[in-house]
Amino acid sequence: MGRSSLNIVKLSSVAKGITKAAIVQAALDRLDEAGIEGVTVRAVAERLGVRAPALYWHIRDKQTLLDEMGTEIERRVVTRLRGRGDLGWREGLTTYANVLRAEYLAHRDGARAFSGTRITDPEILKAQEPWIRSWTEASGIPIEMVATAGELVTAFVVGFVIEEQERAQSGPDRYSIEARDAALGDDAPATAAAGHARVGDAGPRFALQLEIVLDGLAARIEG
Repeated sequence: MGRSSLNIVKLSSVAKGITKAAIVQAALDRLDEAGIEGVTVRAVAERLGVRAPALYWHIRDKQTLLDEMGTEIERRVVTRLRGRGDLGWREGLTTYANVLRAEYLAHRDGARAFSGTRITDPEILKAQEPWIRSWTEASGIPIEMVATAGELVTAFVVGFVIEEQERAQSGPDRYSIEARDAALGDDAPATAAAGHARVGDAGPRFALQLEIVLDGLAARIEG
């Protein structure tokens, strides 16, 4: 057996000894440490003490890695929602939105990193079944509207948290309300007041805006 063949056998042995779960956790740790730009297959391999090719047994490229990270976050969402399939559509979507926001906020650049990723575990998709069946059969909501409602609420959470995290993770001067006021001067008092309304704890704003989204859905579903 030649040297190249020995290297391939050794690499295969190392790769099989690293689990996908370990890779995903290392990637999440790297995300918290360096943000989305710092998550690469090479950087994750270094955290695990191996070379990048050792991960290709499980992970082909960065997008595959992000898909697995997003799948793990959705798995955590599903775990927190398990047993809540009896909730009505409005309470169910409210609960889902708050759980999803919390899971995104648990990681640096969470909304940017996990949104749009492909779910690779069919069991996570199947976990939607009791919710969908309840809302279509018990509540009589057309399945197309259920899908639209889920998509709309997810998009709202993603957009809100991207902005929320960008402001929270930036330096103190980037979104300085004092600097904004100074730039506006005395010519735009209403604009200045609107800016001040966005300062402070994002939680109440999230709750209010989610209620407005759900009110719009209610007008379609119940109207």
